[in-house]
Amino acid sequence: MSEYRKAKRHVEVSVGESVRIVRELQELSQNELAEITGIPQSTLSAIENNRVNLGVERAKILARALKCHPAVLVFPGWDINQESAA
Repeated sequence: MSEYRKAKRHVEVSVGESVRIVRELQELSQNELAEITGIPQSTLSAIENNRVNLGVERAKILARALKCHPAVLVFPGWDINQESAA
């Protein structure tokens, strides 16, 4: 038990990382997601690597394709218990 380490409860995730994580959980490649959404694969790569901002319209398109709420992609670190939306 001396090698036991507690798991982290929260991990900071960027917008790009949240897109990549949800895409990978759906078992989609960037090319497959590009075909589904019409967003070029190079743009998806740039979003996942935080070189291009996601933007509202792209977030909606990706959320539909990834079957999640856009907030999951846009606000990955949101803690509803600690932060107010207003």
